[in-house]
Amino acid sequence: MLGSLAKKIFGSSNDRRVKGYRPRVQAINALEPELAALSDEALRARTDALKAELAAGKTLDDILVPAFATVREAAKRVLGQRHFDVQMIGGMVLHESGIAEMKTGEGKTLVATLATYLNALSGKGVHVVTVNDYLARRDAEWMGRVYRFLGLTTGIIVHGLDDAERKAAYACDITYGTNNEYGFDYLRDNMKYELGQMVQRGHNFAIVDEVDSILIDEARTPLIISGPIDDRSDLYTMIDAVMPRLVREDYDLDEKQRTVSLTEAGNEHIEELLREAGILKEGDLYDAHNVTLVHHVNQALRAHTLFTRDKDYIVRNDEVVIIDEFTGRMMPGRRYSEGLHQALEAKERVEIQPENQTLASITFQNYFRLYKHLAGMTGTASTEADEFHEIYNLEVVEIPTNKEVERVDEDDEVYRTVDEKYAAIIKEIDKAHARLQPVLVGTGSIERSEHIAGLLVKHGYTPLDYSDPSALEDVYAAAREGRVTKRFAVLNARFHEQEAYIVAEAGVPGAITIATNMAGRGTDIKLGGNLDMRIEQELANVPEGPERDARIATLKAEIDQNRAKVLASGEPADPEAGRKTALPGGLYIVGTERNESRRIDNQLRGRSGRQGDPGRSKFYLSLQDDLMRIFGSDRMDGMLQRLGLEEGEAIIHPWINKAIAKAQQKVEARNFDMRKNVLKYDNVMNDQRKVVFEQRREFMAQESVRETVDEMRQGVIDDVVARHIPEDAYPEQWDIASLRESVTRDLNLDVPVEDWAKEEGIADEEIRERLRKAADEAYAERTARNTPEVMAYVEKQVLLQSLDHLWREHLVTLDHLRQVIGWRGIAQRDPLNEYKSEAFDLFNSLVGSLREQVTGQLMRVEIMYQEPEQPSLPPMFAQHLDPVTGENEFAFAEGAAGGGGGAYEFAGQALAADAQVLERNPDDSTTWGRVGRNEPCPCGSGKKYKHCHGRFAADE
Repeated sequence: MLGSLAKKIFGSSNDRRVKGYRPRVQAINALEPELAALSDEALRARTDALKAELAAGKTLDDILVPAFATVREAAKRVLGQRHFDVQMIGGMVLHESGIAEMKTGEGKTLVATLATYLNALSGKGVHVVTVNDYLARRDAEWMGRVYRFLGLTTGIIVHGLDDAERKAAYACDITYGTNNEYGFDYLRDNMKYELGQMVQRGHNFAIVDEVDSILIDEARTPLIISGPIDDRSDLYTMIDAVMPRLVREDYDLDEKQRTVSLTEAGNEHIEELLREAGILKEGDLYDAHNVTLVHHVNQALRAHTLFTRDKDYIVRNDEVVIIDEFTGRMMPGRRYSEGLHQALEAKERVEIQPENQTLASITFQNYFRLYKHLAGMTGTASTEADEFHEIYNLEVVEIPTNKEVERVDEDDEVYRTVDEKYAAIIKEIDKAHARLQPVLVGTGSIERSEHIAGLLVKHGYTPLDYSDPSALEDVYAAAREGRVTKRFAVLNARFHEQEAYIVAEAGVPGAITIATNMAGRGTDIKLGGNLDMRIEQELANVPEGPERDARIATLKAEIDQNRAKVLASGEPADPEAGRKTALPGGLYIVGTERNESRRIDNQLRGRSGRQGDPGRSKFYLSLQDDLMRIFGSDRMDGMLQRLGLEEGEAIIHPWINKAIAKAQQKVEARNFDMRKNVLKYDNVMNDQRKVVFEQRREFMAQESVRETVDEMRQGVIDDVVARHIPEDAYPEQWDIASLRESVTRDLNLDVPVEDWAKEEGIADEEIRERLRKAADEAYAERTARNTPEVMAYVEKQVLLQSLDHLWREHLVTLDHLRQVIGWRGIAQRDPLNEYKSEAFDLFNSLVGSLREQVTGQLMRVEIMYQEPEQPSLPPMFAQHLDPVTGENEFAFAEGAAGGGGGAYEFAGQALAADAQVLERNPDDSTTWGRVGRNEPCPCGSGKKYKHCHGRFAADE
């Protein structure tokens, strides 16, 4: 109570922080008349003047006021847009490495120019991170006009660039790109063999647009670069051969959960079988160095117990083809990961295709924590403020709106069944459409959006193809004439230029837009229509001049008329229905379900009521929705039946809203704990990753790594001697025969170790010194024979390539360890501590193996003189799974990326190479398998699949 009283008197901590920025805003405003009087050249010259002040010792904070004032004046002249005072506050929050929470339509893209320009003056580079390529291109071109006017350079990182183009883009003062591209370039840079080949120049300052989507939603899955692994078909075949010898008591099978695990007796039995087969050579099965073997045993067990031929997969054309469990269709070209598909191929005695292994990976949490300064902006961040602070050390500041929000957020309507809920939604859409009120229908998944679309079709509506110009003309004609067209648009494929156009036109009178995931669309829904989009679409071929100006004026007048219609499309009061007040016009948001996160619901609601516009939002729920089932719908269902709630009736009460918000908070907390747990494990790998990547850079930066190579050789000798001549042991206890073998194998030396051991009074230290001397002499002779210059080059390449090979094997081992370490919990041991301990031992093993590999290769190397050839990166493809759909965001992307002379492939191409794609018959959809949404439709129409047969695939 005292807290709420103090808040009323003194304001919240957020209010006080915002108030603290006001004096600097006033200082910026005071400079406006002075800057407005400058010529373009004089305004542009301020950039060099500000850089000079920095060089003279001033800080970025010292020049914030004049820099922000300069950007505001440039934006007025170039874009015709003047930053509001609240936008200035948003820019300050970004500069201070905070998150600016700004409502939709408040101009976040323009706000970013302030902090971006200021930090770019340091010359260390600024990265602006967007959620898709379209927004990166659009914002770089749009805001790049301001930067170019002020003398700064702008680059773009998108699909389709080679290394030279990427390096040039990163060298610019300001670089726009997607989170995937930045992360992928970072990983790929740390696989290069020369510093000059690296494209990124550091991680100084980043502004993340839609920061909640990128740093929380997208961060649920890591960015992975994979490549083909060495042939392991013999291992799969050998393990498969022992599987039939297991008995039912050897494993616990849960068919409902589709899980299987070995029992204690089964572990002992499988160890015995593996030893008999010569597969388990040393130690126990669950020793850290055997963790990969455990992984393959588990996958073979799954293949034999959980997967049934002709139900889960079929064998056709000497390959295993997955059957989709939902549609029953074959999915040629798709393969199970983690070696499961290879286990099925071994089980069915077909050719075992090569497996892909992780070459490099990183979570977005750990990538973005590389930046010295990180900032973000979004419309919805306060509900995740704790996570932003704990994981990224980012404070969320709510920026006031330029104009008061006029949107009416109605109480949720809760129905007993999903069918009743959908019937109510269709009825509400009908009523709003008859009033010509634009409706945005938000769904939680692609399948549900297609289900709503199917229901609308059954009720006489027609899907609208925005790629058809005649359809667009009809939409605008209907808006002018006040006709009800019964047309709707479906927006559920992620991030495409056409989507931005659909969103822009969702405010036309009578528009019905069904959308999934409204975050990061990057385009405002403007009531009456979007003038810029109309000009771009309709006047693209009309040259500058009086005719173009006249047509723009006509479009503007039409949009103004449409806006008036939308504002007047509200629902009048209806005393008979119990509603005494009228509901406003504007964009009507209809939510078809509550999301697990309040933030996602707020993103949808935030599309309405921009810049003081009126608007309305309402969510429709049923007791069969996922969230309501978690909330405890059985009890509520019984209560509603006792209260006499009839079919088609809804319960509406503010208490329901509060109860649902609490349920969402619980789910958010659970999801945060899950992400935090994943990050704890990844941090272990990240610490090792940073050591390896830093070591690689040091090797590449050195002209010669001779000192390192010599230390490694001495280390190998120390290990060999210690292994075969135990400390304080008598000479008769020495294992001289094995020592001789190791010296020959690891050092390529032919020395009389046996004779040395027979000498009177000789000790292990003297044998160590003789081996060092012999190895040094042999290596010096090899260096002289091949010239020091050539050997210096060879040493560096052997060192880097050996480190890369061992690091990849280490990543696979850690991944397999992560999958089985949870079982340690049964023995009352903390799996995370066990993982840290085992990972540390494995890393030490990697260091030892590196010494042995490098020394062994260099002591044997023979130089053959031929045309010098730059070592190339291995074949690879990028993968980042969409946390919602599970699809790889890099699959079927247009163009090629990554450069490197064809070293990089998109996942879609790599999948096709992994397994022969069965022939698709255009007339038989059962032969199509799984089609990528952006692939050409197999029917031969020439359209993308999502615009053709994929439009309503869920209803087939």
